[in-house]
Amino acid sequence: MSQDKRDILETLRFELAFLEQGGYGRSVRTPKTPTRIFQDSLSCINFCEPTRPHPCSECFLTDLVPENAQKEDVPCHHIPLNAQGDTVAALEDDQLRLEEALKLWLRATIRHLEKERRQSSRTALKTFRLSRAQPTLTRARAGQL
Repeated sequence: MSQDKRDILETLRFELAFLEQGGYGRSVRTPKTPTRIFQDSLSCINFCEPTRPHPCSECFLTDLVPENAQKEDVPCHHIPLNAQGDTVAALEDDQLRLEEALKLWLRATIRHLEKERRQSSRTALKTFRLSRAQPTLTRARAGQL
């Protein structure tokens, strides 16, 4: 489990917006250099850090990487994006296909995380209501005895 304190849901929402706004297109400053998925956005804990001072294992994205790919140089490029198992690494030669697969994966992952949070919030709210009601029930029962 990573030690990344950033909110995964907010970061993935940002990543989707970045992608949809053409963030992975060629840079005006370096048009011959392709942009790198995740690494060239604020999603990367080493964004704008050419020496990569933070190990990838500290990033929440590694929580989504299969165990057999955790030691890869760029583990987040090995997250399965679809049922066929396509990854950023596997699709890097086809930018259009890669971006489309990434968009679909981001949308599905965001929906999944939002659903988990709603369910977690409902459970927490129920627990809170029950804990607040418990003393009232105990006092009512004590008065009946």
